Amino acid sequence: MRDYHPPKDLLTGRTLLITGAGDGLGKTAAIACATHGATVILLGRTIAKLEAVYDAIEAAGGVQPAIYPMNLEGATPHDYSELAETLGKEFGSLEGLLHNAAQLRLLSRIDDYDAETWYQVMQVNLNAPFLLTQACLPLLRKANDASIVFTSDQVGREGKAYWGAYGVSKFGLEGLMQILAEETRDSSNIRVNSFDPGPTRSKLRLTAYPGEDAETLKTPDALIPDYLWLMGPDSMGTTGQALSYS
Repeated sequence: MRDYHPPKDLLTGRTLLITGAGDGLGKTAAIACATHGATVILLGRTIAKLEAVYDAIEAAGGVQPAIYPMNLEGATPHDYSELAETLGKEFGSLEGLLHNAAQLRLLSRIDDYDAETWYQVMQVNLNAPFLLTQACLPLLRKANDASIVFTSDQVGREGKAYWGAYGVSKFGLEGLMQILAEETRDSSNIRVNSFDPGPTRSKLRLTAYPGEDAETLKTPDALIPDYLWLMGPDSMGTTGQALSYS
């Protein structure tokens, strides 16, 4: 995907929902998708950050986005049903769902891991993607083709000490991706994949590696070709894959 050069109108006519769209990888993906023609629904918990991304999209000449504030840590199944109902009324269908929101909170060995923190991380990183995907499946099935992407991590593909709930949640996402891909493979136009961005300059990375020189890491902008390929029609036929930046 390093040599992928998408046309400017790649995502024209598509509606995409991106979680964690207020900053970092989610913000980058949202701006890229909007400037390539998509109507992007910006989902996050901090309205001011979402509004800043909204302004950035308009300044870049992208399609006018929509904002949907939601705190994934406290959201209930009813909240997700309500979101899907609103999207159905406003947009009719959904062509893409990018799960980007995630929490790390802390690194700790399992012996000492705080139970409350465990529940919170699992709620945002695994339960929320399940509930949101389940609620949006009817809208995704209405699309001519639709893409679901779960943001993964190497520690969710190979166990690594001290990554606790974060690592387990990413393993869970990989399982959810594989199961959903099999369930939709022959019964819909939905493709389901996971994507590991690799070491990237982000707040989560800084929390995990506070002594690391962030200047040595790639910026989220380097991932734009990956996001566009995954969310656009050129990735049709690719499903059930654990993909990585390379």
